[in-house]
Amino acid sequence: MMKYTKYEIARIIGARALQLATGAPLLLKLTEADLVKINYNTVEIAKMEFEKGILPITIKRPLPDKH
Repeated sequence: MMKYTKYEIARIIGARALQLATGAPLLLKLTEADLVKINYNTVEIAKMEFEKGILPITIKRPLPDKH
């Protein structure tokens, strides 16, 4: 997994949390007890998915010209 800046991490987690809030399916297998424990918080679910490395989100960074 590549290194991300804190800004990229915030953007990835925020984007995934928004997807979850609008009805996207979970990528993790969580029990009902797990969901109650985190109070159905989409940001916490997105953090868990990010930490497991299963998010299908990529970051494109512009590279400087070699001229």
